Amino acid sequence: MAKTPTEKTANAASPAADYPLTTMAIVAPIVGWLIPGAGHIIQKRYVRGVLLMVSVLSMFLLGLGMQGRIYLPNGGDILDILGFIGDVGAGGLYILARIFDWGHGAIAQATADYGTKYLIVAGLLNFIAVADAHHIALGKKP
Repeated sequence: MAKTPTEKTANAASPAADYPLTTMAIVAPIVGWLIPGAGHIIQKRYVRGVLLMVSVLSMFLLGLGMQGRIYLPNGGDILDILGFIGDVGAGGLYILARIFDWGHGAIAQATADYGTKYLIVAGLLNFIAVADAHHIALGKKP
């Protein structure tokens, strides 16, 4: 027997009801963004949390060590905007870099360009880790 459009719509909405929004589903991504890997650690996923923390932190520090550029918020070139979004993903590390004025040197070496990419990828990896922590807190991921 075929389902009516109303039944199809009701069944499509039910997966959201299977994963209720909890306090941990809100706190874990925020903490995970501020301190890379901490969103997993507060959910007792210690190995994954420490691996993410070491990965993001080492990529960020290597990027700074190679004199990579930290992008500032601006409305200019689209590549600058995308670089800023990538950098912001590092959360607390980006905030510290801005407070202590790290990553504002002129890119005079080839390694500095690689360093800039390391900084951006560190932030993007942290965005993925935040989404993973959120899905774990919702119960979508074992």
